[in-house]
Amino acid sequence: MALYNTPPASVTSIPFAKDTAEMPIQFGILGCAKVARKVSRSITLAPNATLYAVGSRSLEKAERFAAANGFPPSANIYGDYEAVLDDPGVDAVYMPLPTSLHLKWAVLAAEKKKHVLLEKPAALNVAELDRILAACESNGVQFMDGSMWLHHPRTAKIKELISDPHRFGQLKSVQSIFTFLGDSDFLENDIRVKPDLDALGVLGDVGWYCIGAILFAASYELPKSVTALAGTVFNEAGVLQTCRASMLWEDGKEATFTCSFQANLTMTVTTIGTKASLHVDDFVIPFREDAAAFSAGIQCSFNDLTTGWKQMPSKHVVPTDLPQEALLVREFSSLVADIKRNGSKPEQKWPTLSRKTQLVLDAVKTSIDRELQPIELQ
Repeated sequence: MALYNTPPASVTSIPFAKDTAEMPIQFGILGCAKVARKVSRSITLAPNATLYAVGSRSLEKAERFAAANGFPPSANIYGDYEAVLDDPGVDAVYMPLPTSLHLKWAVLAAEKKKHVLLEKPAALNVAELDRILAACESNGVQFMDGSMWLHHPRTAKIKELISDPHRFGQLKSVQSIFTFLGDSDFLENDIRVKPDLDALGVLGDVGWYCIGAILFAASYELPKSVTALAGTVFNEAGVLQTCRASMLWEDGKEATFTCSFQANLTMTVTTIGTKASLHVDDFVIPFREDAAAFSAGIQCSFNDLTTGWKQMPSKHVVPTDLPQEALLVREFSSLVADIKRNGSKPEQKWPTLSRKTQLVLDAVKTSIDRELQPIELQ
């Protein structure tokens, strides 16, 4: 086992201090979805951010949310979304809204000069996302989606290995799976199964992560073609519950993914090169908050009698001083602070990665709509 540093104590027991050198970035939250609880905690943990305002369509719901999620007594609480955007003290907004509402509220936030941290999937399609990104760019505000796993230090260590031609070789294949078993209440009532709220269903919810992991391994080179595979399942309302797809690149590498609301919790990525392979069992949400692991088999081979392995895969543990969600907030807030205090331009890396993910997601959806025909991207 390779241990990069000694893991710290449990994250929940660490007294995180706010950055007192500069005023923290003041967040407003639009909506009180379940995921907003996690991000509210992350804003509290991040040293350069603070909870400042929350808005819901119901003032009572917003008040309950603020009381239950660590908002300071001075926080502004509103009974509608636009009041948050009109609050001059709000620097940035986090939006855990249904995907069907992203275009309206993200564009309006950008027009009101609020930086946008948008829950994934970023949009219903790339045309809508382009309108969101154009509004952010024209108003000089930072955009980032909520793909928290990209901000974990494990992700950087994985990139370090798969980018090394001497240890990993040439990328040949990637397989990604994210599934969980939704209960009857989820499958009937959750916004992710409603065509008017999140029409992309499982593809937009957990498929976004699978596609993102594949593109990450491929250094965000878009595939030549994308093909949905047999086995697609829809609910009675026509929303995706299970889907699979494959991708092919010009140089011959390939990838597949499976996403589903109908199978046991699984979130794996396997990346295979000519000299090594790498596997992650918990790529979206690590088993632990204070450390995450991956296994790597480098130049593995059988023994002389082919009865066992001569070179075994090794386990690598990467500690972190903050949960990955708080690391996302810290990175986003740092970019916002640089724009606000130094007049810097918004970082284009994050909107670019979101757009490429959306392009592939759109291609999968189009392939499904066209009875599994391959869709050319280049």
